[in-house]
Amino acid sequence: MTTAALQTVLTVPQRFRGPAGVANGGWIAGTMAGALNGGRSAVEVTLHAPTPLETELRLEHVANSVSLHHDETLLVEAIPVAEELDAPRFVPFNDAARAEANFVGWKGGHPFAECFACGQREPGDGLRIFPGRVEGTDLVAAGWRVPFSVADEDGVPPSIVGAVLDCVTGWAHFGPGESALLGRLALSIHRPVHPGGQYSVVARPTGQDGRKMYGESAIYEADGTLVANARATWIAPR
Repeated sequence: MTTAALQTVLTVPQRFRGPAGVANGGWIAGTMAGALNGGRSAVEVTLHAPTPLETELRLEHVANSVSLHHDETLLVEAIPVAEELDAPRFVPFNDAARAEANFVGWKGGHPFAECFACGQREPGDGLRIFPGRVEGTDLVAAGWRVPFSVADEDGVPPSIVGAVLDCVTGWAHFGPGESALLGRLALSIHRPVHPGGQYSVVARPTGQDGRKMYGESAIYEADGTLVANARATWIAPR
């Protein structure tokens, strides 16, 4: 017996772009997590192809998975994961904000200057998260001041949390002029993010295998309470 798919339509607004012309991978991952279980438990999202902007896409719910399609092309799929995700250690907000001065994107050009999460967009439009090296550690961190413009009637949605957890793991690896694309993001949201709040965003590299780069990220409240965390796989261009 085949389980029928529940289908809905998703269109990614231009605002939530990552690389030129396509959606931010973390925003898509968070959206898929929200569609699968409301972001209440860990979800692993695999990005098979870039997600176009301002295009009607088909979101399919089948049993314990959600997938995103453009015509007959599979773009993204999400499944629940039972394992507990590790998180990089807490960095206090003031230290995280100071680390932004070390942001590699200030040097040698930003590969994704229009990115919703880490691009140099206008305040209130993009998230403006600029993670830099925390002196004496393998961590990168940034202070996140949550704009009210990213909240809806239910607060800050999983899509925004996913975008925050995404790019920071790439910057844990990138040197000046380097870039890669997100291939997979497993994320877990533990408590709400509040518009107007101040949070520490932290990441660390966890390994590399050929063109694949691995990292972990987290969002922390000012007192060190873990809000959300993720495990990422990035793929560098050939």
